Amino acid sequence: MATSPPPPPGALPTGGGGSGPRPTRASRERARLTAVAILAAAATLFAVLNLDQVKVNLLFGSPRMPLILVIVICVLIGLAIGWALGRRGAPRRSAGPRP
Repeated sequence: MATSPPPPPGALPTGGGGSGPRPTRASRERARLTAVAILAAAATLFAVLNLDQVKVNLLFGSPRMPLILVIVICVLIGLAIGWALGRRGAPRRSAGPRP
């Protein structure tokens, strides 16, 4: 009776585990598109529900603007700060040739 060699260390099991078949590329793509559609619908609903005008106190005045605009601006500022702080600790790549 022939047996197959043992898998290399760290390899994932390929069968017999009862985990079922691996999802195909098409099913992963369909799941991704479904998730994007759900998130887009939620974002649209969130925007429609937050159209009220609010007074925003800034250093140079107090304009009135839609609440959703205030939320989006704050999210963009937070993303910029997070990106800037994340770049500070990122290791530098060497200028040598790539393998």
